[in-house]
Amino acid sequence: MTITGGSSLSEEDIERMVKDAEEHAAEDKKRREEAETRNQAEQLAYSTEKLIKDNDEKLSEEVKTEVQADVDALKTALAGEDIEAVKSAQEKLMTSQQKLGEAIYASQPAEGEAQPEASAEDVVDAEVVEDEDDKDQK
Repeated sequence: MTITGGSSLSEEDIERMVKDAEEHAAEDKKRREEAETRNQAEQLAYSTEKLIKDNDEKLSEEVKTEVQADVDALKTALAGEDIEAVKSAQEKLMTSQQKLGEAIYASQPAEGEAQPEASAEDVVDAEVVEDEDDKDQK
């Protein structure tokens, strides 16, 4: 089998195609980055709503309302075409999502305090004593 290197493209055509490919590579990279940003934002909105739902009783209405408003703002930004608006709304939600964590963490000690503490009757006082027979066998 013989392969010959003949091309009917002129040097000018080849250079134009390379230039076009480079220009489109930058556009493709930008589209890929935007898609990744949108995917991350959608995941953040979903996980935040789930966190609110799963911890409803541990969160004050004020915190839930504030964070849900930021979730809704992110969803609105995602519906549009402005990627900078999505990034801004995503950052704001990430900041307000910390309030959820703080509220959930703050509610934990209250639950622990409600549990009965160990009474003196539950504690067993013990002492380890080596048996003389065991020493002889060693």
